[in-house]
Amino acid sequence: MNEPLQPDRCARVLRALADPERLRIIHCLRGGARNVSELAALLDAEIVNVSHHLGVLRHAGLVQDEKQGRFVVYRLHPDVFHGPSAADNTERLDLGCCRLELPKS
Repeated sequence: MNEPLQPDRCARVLRALADPERLRIIHCLRGGARNVSELAALLDAEIVNVSHHLGVLRHAGLVQDEKQGRFVVYRLHPDVFHGPSAADNTERLDLGCCRLELPKS
């Protein structure tokens, strides 16, 4: 049976978002791309922990990474994060199975 909901993918994404630290990372990346060191400083967290959480978010398809010189820069995946719309100035995460409206920063 071909389900449009894609329950396995949806469950993986929702599990990735179920951690408070990963939600904080998503919040930080709403402002633009950052490397692990920048995120760790913003979150007052250990680099190794932030790196682990970014790996989980990347595996779930929520963030993209790109090598820039000696740094890896992370950003929210453009298919998932939709910045403020002209209609209502609301940011959204589109997970495929559901959409989440994000409060204004």
